[in-house]
Amino acid sequence: MSNKDIPIWEKYTLTIEEAAKYFRIGETKLRKLAEDNPSANWVLLNGNRIQIKRKQFERMLDEVDTI
Repeated sequence: MSNKDIPIWEKYTLTIEEAAKYFRIGETKLRKLAEDNPSANWVLLNGNRIQIKRKQFERMLDEVDTI
């Protein structure tokens, strides 16, 4: 099974590109958020790749008014 076989809403982590499409937030904005908050519970660094933990990021978005 390739990564593309798993629906985006079932993935545990999303790439910046996937997260931008899913959350309708620009890639540049997501990258900046992750780089400014490297120890946030929704950021996962896989080498030099940033992964967004989908459910944790959703919870964070529920708590804020502006990003």
